[in-house]
Amino acid sequence: MANRDALRAFQSRLASRLQAARTTGVAATWLAVEAGEGKYLFPLGHAGEIFPWTPPQPVPYTQPWFLGVANLRGGLYGVVQLSAFATGVPVALAATEATRIQSRLVAFNELLEVNCALLVDRLAGLRGAEAFTASEPPSADAPAWHGHQFIDAAGERWQEVNLQALSQQPQFLSIGA
Repeated sequence: MANRDALRAFQSRLASRLQAARTTGVAATWLAVEAGEGKYLFPLGHAGEIFPWTPPQPVPYTQPWFLGVANLRGGLYGVVQLSAFATGVPVALAATEATRIQSRLVAFNELLEVNCALLVDRLAGLRGAEAFTASEPPSADAPAWHGHQFIDAAGERWQEVNLQALSQQPQFLSIGA
C-alpha cells in the first residue's frame, strides 16, 4: 500500500511539473523514460497523457511489438511496446506485480492525431538541456524517428525520440504481421 501511495505522489509531482513546464516554457524539454535496456527522451510537445499500466486486449495477426488495444479514459488506443519496437526483438512482458506498478503507457499528444500509447518500463522524470554534458546527432543509418543522443553526467546515453516522426513511419503504422 505504501508503494502505491508513493507512486501516486510521484505521479502527482510529475504531472505538476509537466504542467508547469508547458505553461512557463522553461527548464524541462523532455520526458525521460526507460524501456528495456534503453533510455529515451520524449519531447514534451509530442508526449500526451501518462496512464498506469492497463493490460491491452490482444489483436490477432499483428506484429509482436503491438500489444493490442486498451481503453484509456474512454478512448481506444493501440499499445506499442517501445523496447520491442526499437530493438526489433520481442520482449516478454514482466509478470511481477512490482514491475508492472512502474510500467506506464505514454500516449502521443492528441495534436499528432494518432491514438497510440507506448509501453515504457519506468518514468525517469523530466529533463532539460542542462541535465546533459554532451550530445551527438543521429547516425546516417539511424531510424528517421531518432533525434540526438544525449549523454548525462553519469555517462548514460539517452536517445531522443521524435514521436511526430515515429507516428508517420510506415513500419510503425503497419501493425499487421
